[in-house]
Amino acid sequence: MRSLFAKILLWFIATVVITSVGFSVATALTFAGSREKQPVSRLLPFALEEARYSYENGGSQRLKLFLDRFDAIFQARGILTDAQGRDLATGELRPDLFANARRRVGFMRGNSAVIPRMADDGRYCFFMTFPRRNAILWLFLPQHVWVVGIIMLFCWAFAAYLTSPLRRLEKAVERFGKGDFAARSDLNRRDEFGRLAKAFNQMAERIQSLLASERRLLLDISHELRSPLARLGVAVELARTGEDRESALNRIQKESDRLNALVGELLQVTRAEGDPKSLRSEKVRLDQLLQTVVDDCSIEAAPAGCTLDLRAPQPATVQGDPELLRRAMENVLRNAIRHAPRGSAVEVSLAATPERAVIAVRDYGPGVPPSSLPHIFEPFYRVETDRGRGTGGVGLGLSITRRAVELHSGQLRARNAEPGLLVEIDFPVAAQNS
Repeated sequence: MRSLFAKILLWFIATVVITSVGFSVATALTFAGSREKQPVSRLLPFALEEARYSYENGGSQRLKLFLDRFDAIFQARGILTDAQGRDLATGELRPDLFANARRRVGFMRGNSAVIPRMADDGRYCFFMTFPRRNAILWLFLPQHVWVVGIIMLFCWAFAAYLTSPLRRLEKAVERFGKGDFAARSDLNRRDEFGRLAKAFNQMAERIQSLLASERRLLLDISHELRSPLARLGVAVELARTGEDRESALNRIQKESDRLNALVGELLQVTRAEGDPKSLRSEKVRLDQLLQTVVDDCSIEAAPAGCTLDLRAPQPATVQGDPELLRRAMENVLRNAIRHAPRGSAVEVSLAATPERAVIAVRDYGPGVPPSSLPHIFEPFYRVETDRGRGTGGVGLGLSITRRAVELHSGQLRARNAEPGLLVEIDFPVAAQNS
């Protein structure tokens, strides 16, 4: 038997049966009890005294009348014997019965059940006999059958209550095992089954995230490596056959650097998506980190013909991975530099409150079409305008920023500032600023 439902149901039924049998045995014992106070335990002593009184005051005829009334009332035959085992109503010897006269419980004799009761002075013994098939009726009334039936129904309902969530969870696990990685358990219980379902959903979410990250990485690599590899092939061929080998070698170097940067960004975003728990968590002075990022990016801003305008950042401390936070701010700032017109400034500011710290980066470039704003933080997404391949980048910087901000329980927003694009990074402030 492998069904948990059947095991639980049979266990409950067995418990009910054993309990019922136990109560029946206890009921049978009360008939033979001599010192019990319950009315049912006084039946045999009462019948013994009445039979004795009838015999001593009216002889065997009066005893027979009493025994007939006893049989009519209780559907059981009564027999009164003396100390030698002689039936006082018929005069025959009953050694088969009298041998068990001093038993405290009933016994079976042929097709009859017998319950004896010996008088305290030992002169008489009363035997109550009834057909074996009627013994059950003595112990169980028709109402008992209804009670047992109701108990069985409750047992079935309780077994179904215990096993139905497991069956629902089993279906979700089967769907997940067959490749439906969106399968989840819909249990909303607050007991152990609910916690089990919640743990399964968390596990499924984690596995789905890992598989999606792996698939996306493979697709992204196959898509993004094709173009620079093709250009590398052309540059190598030109270096072999062309006259301007210096230009060809410079082109090879440029494409190699681009491939190296692409692989680094791919690994960065995949690591962030694949194992968030591997990230460091420490208190980081956001204003100091932003100052360092601005200083580093100033070197790139000069050749692009723009300047970086850092507006006195307020002190703010956040909890997180300093390298990932640096990469997030750096990607936003480099994206702004890449699209800022020559002679313009990229404005960078940090506003802090006791609860939040908001970094704002604005350029004065062409901005982003409204239809593209919801997608600029997706991996490898490019706006097919001035913010295209000609400006450089492979479309991973803002995606890394989005993932980094989400891992730090922050929010990332972008809107057109007319002119230019305004990107805001909103982080929760650490409990205690340092």
